[in-house]
Amino acid sequence: MAEVHKKIYPVDPEAPPTVRLVPQGSARSEKGDPGKHYPPVNWTYPVVHSTPPKKRSCCCRCLCWTISILIILVIIIAALVGLFFLIFRPKIPSYSVDGLRITELNFNSSTSFSAKFIVRLTIKNPNKKIGIYYENGSNLSAWYSSSKLCEGSLPVFYQGHHNTTVLNIELTGHIDDGNTLRQALSQQQQTGTIPLTLNAKVPVKVKLGKLKLPKVTPHANCSMVVDSLSMNNYIRIRTSNCKLKVKILFINI
Repeated sequence: MAEVHKKIYPVDPEAPPTVRLVPQGSARSEKGDPGKHYPPVNWTYPVVHSTPPKKRSCCCRCLCWTISILIILVIIIAALVGLFFLIFRPKIPSYSVDGLRITELNFNSSTSFSAKFIVRLTIKNPNKKIGIYYENGSNLSAWYSSSKLCEGSLPVFYQGHHNTTVLNIELTGHIDDGNTLRQALSQQQQTGTIPLTLNAKVPVKVKLGKLKLPKVTPHANCSMVVDSLSMNNYIRIRTSNCKLKVKILFINI
């Protein structure tokens, strides 16, 4: 009988041992049933989940709520303001100086000066649904450069809707040291252009329908140029420009 020679392969002593896996539940080994084919083994590996997101802190939630509330308040205020302008359509009253008469202008000595002006002031309320109450505490003053010549006040009255009111306001003044002022006015008289300024501070209350708002104090400034300053003569106003400034909630209008 022929001798069968088997080829022997060298074995690596450091190589890991070869292990053949047999499916669980198989009673027969591969040696006992070499022709048996087993299905592939499905291995289940543990799933490693990512770290869950951290919950928002209490401070972050409070900040988000605060910002949301502020945005809502701004939207509500803007809607109310828009509704107010849509219903009442407010317009700023206009002021103009239409006449000036001097009843007294005396330089009694080199150190004394007195004056009395009559100013014709026209006030127009262009609003159809807004009335204006002119309150106590008003002040109207006439200035030449940095020298106050005279001053007075407006009467207390109510100006209705779409109304025009003409006032003749008397201003009086006295300056102890009038020498410098007299020299300046004498030189300015020769040019025929004398700049004057009227400053007004008028406390008012605005009436919206039946609602009366709190008191505010507008400041009016009228810059004008007259041809002369002489008593009992017609004084022509060459130019006049009046501006009104109202300060409400730290906003100048």
